[in-house]
Amino acid sequence: MGVVMGTALKTGHVGLNVSDLDRSIAFYKEVFDFEVLGSQIEGERKYAFLGADGALLLTLWQQSKGGFATDLPGLHHLSFEAPDIATVQQAETTLKRLGVQLFHDGIVPHGEGASSGGVFFADPDGIRLEIYAPSGADTAPAPVADAPTCGFF
Repeated sequence: MGVVMGTALKTGHVGLNVSDLDRSIAFYKEVFDFEVLGSQIEGERKYAFLGADGALLLTLWQQSKGGFATDLPGLHHLSFEAPDIATVQQAETTLKRLGVQLFHDGIVPHGEGASSGGVFFADPDGIRLEIYAPSGADTAPAPVADAPTCGFF
């Protein structure tokens, strides 16, 4: 048995290594409407705490070079749940305005016959991201017929 026997855990904030802190801050603020809760943008140890309504959701650490390696063990993708499909549509519009390439053709369901779904894309360092809603994405066919969409992009 684990140390937190009987205690339900939930995900806290997520920390991501980035190669250009300023670029990543701008991207996450624009796409997710995050606010900077704190940061160190000078010196060798650059980082930023991002969130919404004062709650920490994402930390960015400038301590990497190159791009996200999708062929190594580790993070597969980071997913954000939106309250409704209209919010996902707004995110899609923002992503297209920024010239961000979507992995699929717009909003797609999580699987064949699923109502949940969203948009799949990457941040400036190639970190795979998803913005989805629990329902309303069943207007398009699933791009992967025999597996969850979010697992194979």
